[in-house]
Amino acid sequence: MSAVTYPDQTRFALRTGVTCLTTPAGAILLNPPHNEKLTGLAGGQLHALKTLNKGPATVAEMAAGADGADVAGLMDRLADAGWLAVTVRDGGRDLYTIRPFGQPAPRPTTPPRWSATLSKFAVLHRDSEGFVLEHPRGWCDLRIHDPRLLALLDGPGAADANVPIAVKTQFAEDLHWCGFMVPDETSEDREFGTRSWSAPDLWFHRRSTLGERTVTWEHFGPTKWGKGQFPQPAARKPNYPGEPVALATPDLTARREQDPSLTAVLEDRVSTRAFDDARPITVEQLAELLYRTGRTRGSQTVGEGEELLSRPYPSGGGVYELELYPVVRNVAGLAPGMYHYDSFDHVLRPVADADSPAVSRLLKSTRATLAEGADPQVLLIMAARSGRVMWTYEQVAYAVILKHVGVLMQTIYLASTAMGLGACAQGFGDTAAFVSAAGVDELEECSVGSMIIGSPAPR
Repeated sequence: MSAVTYPDQTRFALRTGVTCLTTPAGAILLNPPHNEKLTGLAGGQLHALKTLNKGPATVAEMAAGADGADVAGLMDRLADAGWLAVTVRDGGRDLYTIRPFGQPAPRPTTPPRWSATLSKFAVLHRDSEGFVLEHPRGWCDLRIHDPRLLALLDGPGAADANVPIAVKTQFAEDLHWCGFMVPDETSEDREFGTRSWSAPDLWFHRRSTLGERTVTWEHFGPTKWGKGQFPQPAARKPNYPGEPVALATPDLTARREQDPSLTAVLEDRVSTRAFDDARPITVEQLAELLYRTGRTRGSQTVGEGEELLSRPYPSGGGVYELELYPVVRNVAGLAPGMYHYDSFDHVLRPVADADSPAVSRLLKSTRATLAEGADPQVLLIMAARSGRVMWTYEQVAYAVILKHVGVLMQTIYLASTAMGLGACAQGFGDTAAFVSAAGVDELEECSVGSMIIGSPAPR
């Protein structure tokens, strides 16, 4: 499995971000925060590193003028340590490239089984450079240049891909070394750890956090990548047509004096699954809950074309992408139907009629949450105008949205408890029904959370 087993045309290159400094005494490989000193090098090996510094090269190209020094062994050592990108070539064409971003795994001592197959976590997709194979727990990406190799991703026993057997064998060995291949299609179901994680969940976890793949803030976090390319999505959503429903404004000064203590509401908070339809929540109570938890307290223009907001719950960067949509079935003083809470004007704007099929589907989705499959008095949907977050954040945007959902849920829980209302967070919702009912493009606004609100049943 050394470098010399690759076809002679194989090119080696310093991996992205690596700098090689050569001196008469040796060389230093730099890729902050990692570095490695190379000592005891022959003059010919230093010459090879200088050639490598100029760009991708084959062993033969680096060995020219190396006075017989072991260039192949040096390339093997650097590749095994993750300092090099390796582009395997044959017949004058690029086949695939191993692009490390972390510390490589030890090379396997045995070839992969003929029953081996791709890990369930491996993902093949296209980007601007072509096909790339990735794994959330991997130490490298594998870029496939030759589409003939795609037929080999089912493992060494896959159908003939019209490539030389030596290339086919090398490709299978590299898939195994890079961690994309597992012994067989059931091997990842035998351990709780790998079976319990789905591919989307593990990818979401790994790509929205720092790690070997992401060690700088260049394309991660609050980069404001959209600034200068796209206008920031407006802080205020366009109004729905129709006559708005005015809402009473609670006296927060009085609430400061009358509300139970924070310790009391924290200790008394429960998820309520049974409600009293004979004494439903009132429109005044719903108005107070929305005002206390979701109103826009103010806005601020920062820089050119950027507007930030303030609401009672925290939001990363002050972007406040969440919108509240009460779906009303039984509220005293308020007609059934789906509404949008205008957090700027503190009014409800009608969105969809109560007899809308999409609204019915939204209400139906709560029956698994409530006792005896009951219908809610109010289903409070949290939707994200995702562009507000995605204009600022790279990679972590959706994770940030879900964190905002969590803090808003807790804010609603505590305010509901203080008001004597019942609340229960849903673990899921009907996202397609929301898009249909709200009349929105899911890439611009999507449902990301929901809670059931109402008057609790007597204990």
